[in-house]
Amino acid sequence: MTPTVRHPADPGESASVEAGGVLVGEPVAVDDFARLAQARLPAAVWDFIAGGAGRERTLAANEAVFGAVRLRPRALPGIEEPDTSVEVLGLRWPAPVGIAPVAYHELAHPGGEPATAAATGALGLPLVVSTFASRSLEEVAHAASAPLWLQLYCFRDHETTLGLARRARDSGYQALVLTVDTPFTGRRLRDLRNGFSVPAHIAPANLTGTAAAGSASPGAHSRLAFDRRLDWSFVADLGAASGLPVLAKGVLTAADAEAAVAAGVAGIVVSNHGGRQLDGAPATLEALPEVVSAVRGRCPVLLDGGVRTGADVLAALALGARAVLVGRPALYALAVGGAAGVRRMLTLLTEDFADTMVLTGHPATGTIGPDTLAPPQHAPPHDGPHIAPRPAPHRDRSHG
Repeated sequence: MTPTVRHPADPGESASVEAGGVLVGEPVAVDDFARLAQARLPAAVWDFIAGGAGRERTLAANEAVFGAVRLRPRALPGIEEPDTSVEVLGLRWPAPVGIAPVAYHELAHPGGEPATAAATGALGLPLVVSTFASRSLEEVAHAASAPLWLQLYCFRDHETTLGLARRARDSGYQALVLTVDTPFTGRRLRDLRNGFSVPAHIAPANLTGTAAAGSASPGAHSRLAFDRRLDWSFVADLGAASGLPVLAKGVLTAADAEAAVAAGVAGIVVSNHGGRQLDGAPATLEALPEVVSAVRGRCPVLLDGGVRTGADVLAALALGARAVLVGRPALYALAVGGAAGVRRMLTLLTEDFADTMVLTGHPATGTIGPDTLAPPQHAPPHDGPHIAPRPAPHRDRSHG
């Protein structure tokens, strides 16, 4: 089934009366954007963005493990304004937060990836652009004024992937992020039940004219187009073709961290693909200490998956991450308010992080360490997604 995508005209269309400087109905926390986006998006599109693999145990665990974290507050910290900045790959980010690669931003808003890039640029924060972006690398670069990285899958035709890497270099992208946990996409039951396909007017803009452009069914396409024989030697191929640093995204174990470092990666992203690959894999915050220990400071370690609050950001840094990436919240915010929505979501998250730094006694990100956390708590069991899926819509048999 191909859903019809409708978009809001105004990020504040539901806001009305001012209360304490905030419009009633305006998002005041990152979670608010999910609630508002679910009400606006077609059910099948919502499920495509929000859903995970299998029974969605890993999807739920990503947030549940953050929810079990306990922070140690600091009385009379004497901090007026904390320094939230971090250095990543030689650049100073204003906060340890960026946007993770998510496909087809136009599913959420017609402004697509350029709107997201405009929002991150306004705050000086990085954006990782997906191989399956709905706008060209060049269009996104034109809208950007902050660091851009390009996420890559390796296709059976390696030249398609290497060509994207060279285009990224020529367009001013500063790094490549090779996804290493996806020989094909996981079994995403919501999409299978919905018969989801990407609407005809939305396409992988950077794959036009290649065999990798594929079908509108993301799962089926990945099984045909992705190179399952891929090994760590491809890191060197990407670096040689582009001259850009290459990070590995999708590492959850010490063994894979060692292999990535040996292959010459410039960084590692601890990621379980937002719970969309192997259901039952560990939550990213659970896996982070093992990966950090194996890396031993030889490259920066980032994390994505389940980050929704400033406390989550601080917990990731306390366990050794240099920065975090958020994925779904960016699309939710884009659906709610376009570029302005994404900018507000990131502002809320980074302000919450700054407040959390003060309340835990940290004047700068460099002082955040494991002693910030209380002894670990066990996360409650979760058998389903954090946000329940909506019932599948009636399927029009005439459209498959």
